[in-house]
Amino acid sequence: MTATVVSPEHLLSPEHLLTRIADPDLHAGGDPHALWRWMREFSPVHRHEAGELPAFWSLTTYEDIRDVYRDPAGFSSARGVLLRPARLGDDPGGGLTLALSDPPRHKELRSLMADWFSTRAVRGLEDSIRTAARTAVARAVEEGVCDFVHVAGRFSHSVICGIIGIPERDHEDVYRWCEEAFAAHTSLAAHPQLMEYFMELLYDRMAEPADDLVSALVNGTVHGELLSEHEVLLNCENLIGATENGRLALIGGMLAFLRHPGQWHRLRQDRALLPGAVEEIVRWTSSATHSMRTATRPRVIRGERVEAGDRVVLWLPSANRDEAVFEDPYRFDIARRPNRHIALASGEHFCIGSTLARAEMRALFAELLDATDLIEQAGPHTLVRSNAVNGPASLPVRLTSHQPVTRRS
Repeated sequence: MTATVVSPEHLLSPEHLLTRIADPDLHAGGDPHALWRWMREFSPVHRHEAGELPAFWSLTTYEDIRDVYRDPAGFSSARGVLLRPARLGDDPGGGLTLALSDPPRHKELRSLMADWFSTRAVRGLEDSIRTAARTAVARAVEEGVCDFVHVAGRFSHSVICGIIGIPERDHEDVYRWCEEAFAAHTSLAAHPQLMEYFMELLYDRMAEPADDLVSALVNGTVHGELLSEHEVLLNCENLIGATENGRLALIGGMLAFLRHPGQWHRLRQDRALLPGAVEEIVRWTSSATHSMRTATRPRVIRGERVEAGDRVVLWLPSANRDEAVFEDPYRFDIARRPNRHIALASGEHFCIGSTLARAEMRALFAELLDATDLIEQAGPHTLVRSNAVNGPASLPVRLTSHQPVTRRS
């Protein structure tokens, strides 16, 4: 007689799981959505006492999370936007990067970069984005069975590298170094080869500015002063690191279509659904699992008193499954209307790369529709072990094309 194996995860009460809300294993192999759903109903503003992590408040409803995003004066980003072990203290990049700064500095840093991510700028990049998508899909079709993680990763990476000013000949090296850092769950700034490369690029642009983002950072000013080399490096790291969210959304979107083939067929039949499909993928994946703020003054949220200095953690996948905002939120529906998700944040810190990320999604999925007859999952997928980002760590797929593939020599 074969014994039935019951996962210990299913034997635990939501109250017990509250102690594990930031445990990477829960996010990689458990069911955090079940916990968030319980919290939205019974404990939407919940305090977690200090342990390995400092004490923090969890917010799980759409309304509360949106309100915190829209109050940068009351909830600061400068001490860090991700949970860190208490022994590490505040994020050393606090106040120095776009993600870890508050107004008015945040606005000035943003102004240095905004032109590179504007709607007009992205329109100017559409041809190169489509070319990158075509190259990535052709390579995947040629391989037959491949890991979609690398299809999406190389594609999104090549686009941001071009904006930053990294020559195409170096894209593969930079991609490999970033993958090594992501796999080790360390900061990109901790990868010596990557930082050495950026230092050389920085000095090159100091000597000879070019039409790229690094040149804009090297030669731009905040409060009338040039950024330090350290600040330029951290902001480059921040921008490259942010591509992980976009990449995970692309991979998670592919997984969603594999699990809901009717939606892929629907999109194949009606390409006009593509913009809405992109929004639903962004909502569904919510690849940034949490964002943190530090209260600057006492606040009462749903009867709970949050003191100045308290850390407040915003669980974005929970906000984007909130039954009070989204009808049937656990249904993947590429025609969902309305779809007011906040996966890309809100307010002052609304994702600067949001227009670019949407353009990349449209290009890659359009190319997959054009160039393939069939996309099948070719093996089990695994999930990223992290409480900061979520999505597949591996997703083997088989791409079958009706078009002949010209092999590279």
